[in-house]
Parts: sequence; C-alpha cells; structure tokens
Amino acid sequence: MISNANIDKNSQHNDSFQTLKLVSPLLKRLSEMQYTQPTPIQMQAIPNVLAGRDIIAGANTGSGKTAAFALPILNTLALQATGHKSSANFVSHLVLVPTRELAKQVADSIKSYAAHFNGAIKTVAVFGGVSINTQMQALRGGSDILVATPGRLLDLINSNAVKLDNVNTLVLDEADRMLSLGFTDELASLLKLMPPQKQTLLFSATFPEQVKALTKDLLNDPVEIQLQSAEQSTLVQRLFTVDKGQKTALLSHLIKQHQWQQILIFVNAKSACKHLADKLAKRGINAEVFHGDKGQGARTRVLEAFKVGEIQVLIATDIAARGLDIDKLPVVINFDLPRSPADYMHRIGRSGRAGEVGLALSIIDFEDVQHFKVIEKKHKIQLEREQVNGFETTDFEQLALQAKNNITAPAQGTGKKKRSKQPQINADIWLGKV
Repeated sequence: MISNANIDKNSQHNDSFQTLKLVSPLLKRLSEMQYTQPTPIQMQAIPNVLAGRDIIAGANTGSGKTAAFALPILNTLALQATGHKSSANFVSHLVLVPTRELAKQVADSIKSYAAHFNGAIKTVAVFGGVSINTQMQALRGGSDILVATPGRLLDLINSNAVKLDNVNTLVLDEADRMLSLGFTDELASLLKLMPPQKQTLLFSATFPEQVKALTKDLLNDPVEIQLQSAEQSTLVQRLFTVDKGQKTALLSHLIKQHQWQQILIFVNAKSACKHLADKLAKRGINAEVFHGDKGQGARTRVLEAFKVGEIQVLIATDIAARGLDIDKLPVVINFDLPRSPADYMHRIGRSGRAGEVGLALSIIDFEDVQHFKVIEKKHKIQLEREQVNGFETTDFEQLALQAKNNITAPAQGTGKKKRSKQPQINADIWLGKV
C-alpha cells in the first residue's frame, strides 16, 4: 500500500497535479513527462473518479481524456493492497475501446503513467488481428487493468482466459462509438458478465442525443462533464470548393505548394485508399494506406512509421479517426466527407491536439454541399467556402441546389459570404494565402 504521506513528500513535483491528491509515483512520472498542469477534463474528472462517481464526460479531442480516467484508476490501485489476482483470471478495471490501435495506445499510456510502480500494477491489452494464444498467456493470473476491444474480449471469455466477475470499474473510451449499433450486441453480452454494482466511466469527444439516452441504464447518478468548445480549439478548419473531378488535382497542388511534412487524408472506403494513392503517385506524391483489410502487423508498422515522420502522406479510413494520438500532426484533410456527421470532429481532432495549432481541410464538390451543411449544423460551425487560384468553380450553392432538385440553376447571386465563427489563429502558418 502507498501511504498518503508519500504525497506530501512530493511537493517538489508538479504542484497543480498535487492538488488532485495523486500519489508520489504518479506525480513523479507526470513531472518527467512534462505534464505541467491538469487539463480542464482532468481537473474535473479525476476528483470524481477518485470519489467513486459514475461519469459521462465529453471533451475535445486531444484534451487529455485518457489520463483523466487512467490516473485515478492507477491512484486507487496504488492505495489498495498492490498485486493483481494470482489465483484466477480476474480483472479489476476494464477499459473497452472500438479499435485495435486505440487499445494498444491506451494500454501503452497507462503503462507509461505507472512507470514508478515497479511492476506492481499489471496492465494488459487484448485485440484482434494477432495471436490469441499470446494474449491468453498474458492474462494468466488476472490483470489489474485490461484494455480490450469487445470482440476479442468475448473470444477470451469463451476460452476461459479471463473473467469479469470482479470488475470494479468499467470505462468506455470513445463511448459514442461503443454505444453505437456496431457494438450493441457485444457490449450487452459483456455487461451481463459484470457485477451490477460497479463504477462506470464514459469518455468521448461527442455524445449525440440518441447515445445519451442509452446511458441511463448504464450509469448511477452520473456526474456530467461537457467541455467541448470551438472557442478554445487550436485547430483551424477550412473548406475548399472545387469542380467535380478536380479533387485530386487540388489535393496534389496543395501538398506540393505548401510542402507539408506530415498529412493524414481521410476517405470513406478501403478501395478508395489505394485508388487515391495510385492517383497521387502519378503526380509524384508517394502515400501509404491504412485500413481494416491490412494485417495487424502491417497496420502497426505503417502507423508507427507515420508517427515518427518516415511517411509523409497517409491515406486512411475512419479506423484512424478515433483516439489515435499523433504528436503534433500539422494537417488533416477530408478528401471524402465522413458519412456520419459525428465522425467529422473525430477525424479533424487528430490535429490540433494538446494545445498545438493544427489545420483541418475539407475538399468538396457540389455533390457534397448539402452533407457539409448537415455537419455544420451538427457541430454549430459555419465555414467560409473558399476557392484556390487555378481551381475556381462557378456559383457553388446554386450548382448544389441544381444537383439536389434536378433543376436549372438560376442566375448567379451576389449575396455576401458569412465568415467562419472560429478562433482567430494565423492559418497562414500552415497554409499560406490561397
């Protein structure tokens, strides 16, 4: 057990985090990681998690949500008798995530925070695409913290490799996705295997109203924390219009003109990744692809190479939109608009993280106009429709109306464009005048 007296001895470490009453090994590690002060989500969530409250927390991407639940869980384990269950395959704290990459990332973060516990707290990550036998071996004797994708966790339960009878805390990371139709059956099956009395923590960048309705049966008198704020964002959003068939030409022009060293480009289909990569290659731009059909080993290698800057352009489906933390990623581009308006914020949130200035571009033709209006309404934003020299288009709104109603477009209007309601950040740092 770690005494609270150890906290007092650590006054030289990170005074801001010390106010949250974290134990000495955590404060020491946070100081080493140069976490100078808690983010707003951490400041509000950590005391409530330590108090045992259920939480539904919404905050911008890159705001430190992983630490907001990981630090108090580690703190609680440290203050209890240390050592994981050795007689059976039990789990104390379970973190469910939607993707393999996020499972590994969250587990790696937790292990990093726990660096000064000398191995006393056992954290295991389990996900599909790799050998289940290795994960079964890792779970022998149980685990203090298990980070898992639902499908692989059910496989392990069916193999008697893990039991959920003793789960004290359940975390749903990217909770809006975990509560969506794609995971409903798996999540319901897992919940039946957990004790009814447990602490439940929901974290996400977005919480649609239909998802909030689903949380009533999951949570007990929850604390609601909502910190999404466009005004506080360091991410600049811009919208470029172009004639149909000219998206690739405009994308190539922007990449070459601004010589971005690291770009994440989103498309909607696995086949579209390779198609766009081939088209860019013909224009002298090499790009790698990242999607669900690639083997887990290949996905891991590509993602790691992109994170360290060995890959300049990465074209990905929405499996890269959730939770991935790519340090100081300067530019995200929506080549295709996301099918779900909620995924727009998750995509662009790969840039502008942890206070870094970032740029999110969306390239649309007239067929995309109505859908982008839905995205704007959903997220309470309004972006100026911009054009790039050499890629000008005609009256865009009228062409979109024509496409929607199959009518002849009226004469071009002269109405003034509305300015984007966004924080005033010098986007020229990233894009320059266009």
